[in-house]
Amino acid sequence: MSRPRVEPVERLALLPSHRATTFLTHGVRAGQDTPPQVAILRASTPIDDASVRWSAEPVREILDEAMHRFDAARTDADAWLAPRLHATLRMTRAEAADPGPWNFLALAVAPDFVLWRHLPAGDAGDGSSRKVNSARFVGAHHTQAFARLWWLAEMFRDGPDYGPAEIAGRQQDMANTALRLDAIDHKPTALALVRVLKGLADGGATRLGDRVNALCTAVNTAGSTLMYEVIAPDDEPDHAALTDWITDAESAPAVPWNRLPEGPDDGTARHASCEVLSRMFERFAEEAPLRDRTRSGTAGD
Repeated sequence: MSRPRVEPVERLALLPSHRATTFLTHGVRAGQDTPPQVAILRASTPIDDASVRWSAEPVREILDEAMHRFDAARTDADAWLAPRLHATLRMTRAEAADPGPWNFLALAVAPDFVLWRHLPAGDAGDGSSRKVNSARFVGAHHTQAFARLWWLAEMFRDGPDYGPAEIAGRQQDMANTALRLDAIDHKPTALALVRVLKGLADGGATRLGDRVNALCTAVNTAGSTLMYEVIAPDDEPDHAALTDWITDAESAPAVPWNRLPEGPDDGTARHASCEVLSRMFERFAEEAPLRDRTRSGTAGD
């Protein structure tokens, strides 16, 4: 498959989802056709903010680096890319909740990355070409190719420390399942999940993906009756520090390739609260039933 060639775009813009979906032809999703860039630009609205944080070039650079570094193991790109995308695209959560910039990134700036990362290998069962799921171009925050990475870094960072987000990014089910949970809006809950995941991985646990899914289900179920915010209180984030970090994008250097960048210093989670929930979630992980794969003949680790 040859990657679609697109002309460099200088600035990010907002592409509404109802317009973006009209460009998702079978050929575009299969990597056979180049998205109609001129039409996409006409359908997009410029962002009314001249700051450097909306420049497309820095994002394009880290995506190119990710495709170079991880071409032999593409899922491994997530853990490297999520913190760097977040630190490059300095946004508030309200700005990141708008699908417009993510749609624009996927169709006008880097459709080649979406194909590189999410196009299934081989042919479809009926002999036709495989295609990227439309939701990777235009979809919810936990499925869209770029939104999922930004939100992974946002929800699992601990203040300026992207280390927990990097750990979460190494396990696909943390993005596929945990990002759907309302419970991870509570920072100690999100970080406790990462701690338990790391413990399972370091301990050589088998069927790690199934265990993550079972743990997330247990955490979500328990959260309907337990109030994690009461069991494990936390401090409100420092919104002024976040604003300062976003403003500093004007003079910030490019994100480093070989060490983690620093996120906004808007407050870290209470250590004691993370400890309380980590112990609770460890019990959940021990007791949560795993998916019975023998029913579909796919038993195994």
